[in-house]
Amino acid sequence: MSCFTRRTFVSAALAVMASGWASGALAAEPIKIGLITALSGQSALAGESLTRGMQVAIDEINAKGGLLGGRKLELVRRDDEANPAKGVVAARELIYKEKVAVIFGGLDTPVSMAIVPLVNQAKMPFMGPWAAGTPITKNGARTNYVFRVSAVDEIVDQGMVEYAQKTFKTSKFGLIMVNNPWGESNEKGLVAALTAKGMKPVGSEKFEGSDVDVVPQLSRLKAAGADTLFMVGNVGPSAQVVKSLERMGWKVPVVSHWGPAGGRFTELAGPGARDVHFVQTYSFFGKQSPVGEKVVAALKAKYADIKGPENITPAVGVANAYDAMQLTALAITKAGSTDGDAIREGFYKIDSYEGLIKTYKQPFTPEVHDALSSSDYVWAQFIDNRIVPVGMAK
Repeated sequence: MSCFTRRTFVSAALAVMASGWASGALAAEPIKIGLITALSGQSALAGESLTRGMQVAIDEINAKGGLLGGRKLELVRRDDEANPAKGVVAARELIYKEKVAVIFGGLDTPVSMAIVPLVNQAKMPFMGPWAAGTPITKNGARTNYVFRVSAVDEIVDQGMVEYAQKTFKTSKFGLIMVNNPWGESNEKGLVAALTAKGMKPVGSEKFEGSDVDVVPQLSRLKAAGADTLFMVGNVGPSAQVVKSLERMGWKVPVVSHWGPAGGRFTELAGPGARDVHFVQTYSFFGKQSPVGEKVVAALKAKYADIKGPENITPAVGVANAYDAMQLTALAITKAGSTDGDAIREGFYKIDSYEGLIKTYKQPFTPEVHDALSSSDYVWAQFIDNRIVPVGMAK
């Protein structure tokens, strides 16, 4: 009997120890956060800016003890090469192999649009820190897992019209758009914004992402009497528009979405890059809030190439990704777990957060999955390869 008792005691003790080890292992198990973005090619600089914004936020959260009882956050990245099919493959890998809690994704509206049905089906929270296509968050899903801390095309388009009217006192607008879902989203938004003001574009032209000459399309807009161009395209295609304008000798104001900010625009576009005015959500130039000062200090400490605000580029990527990561951490905390549906509900429970871009007050509701509005945008241009708010050129 005593042998049985002793054996029972040893077994029970081992079970308790194993249980303790298991719970300790669970507490130590990292919470993986996925990022799918362009990490190579013409937009690699933008992908790196998203990485840095997220990583600085993750370091800050981990230094405070992590989430859910001490679990540290871990960033897992995948390069989509600006290719929707590769983005979908990366999303599947992050969901089913890496078992991330949330996916951040990335630069290109076509890539995000391809991933959206997959994440909604998998009940995987998806946070957009860059791509601005309106249908990314307004995707028609009954239960929508897609959130965003970034610009939204339909709001940017209204801002582009207002900015052009105020800054250039012009009224004959020509549209020059990349021929993909992002271009379509903005064409629709710009036409709606002009219609609301009793106007319509004098012409609307498309170009392919691989085009090296856009003179025929621009010539048609010039012949139609355009006195301002609204441009939507990422780094390479936007640079070709600028170079084509130079070849034509046509000096016309260009008001752009933020595509040119994503990489080597000044190198590819040449001197004409300076004449493009584009939207941003944040600038590290000028006096910073306490949060801004903290983020700049963290970036300088972590990345040797960052000496000042001119090196934090594109600023929009860093700022959007930082705030989006902090809000996502709050949602996970509110959820009390890494369950996808609980995190989705957690986003709705965020009351306020003093962020980098602004102080967020109930940033997400079941009806609104976009945390930024038109009042959160600033306008910028390239000055000596630096993205500087318009009017701050030295």
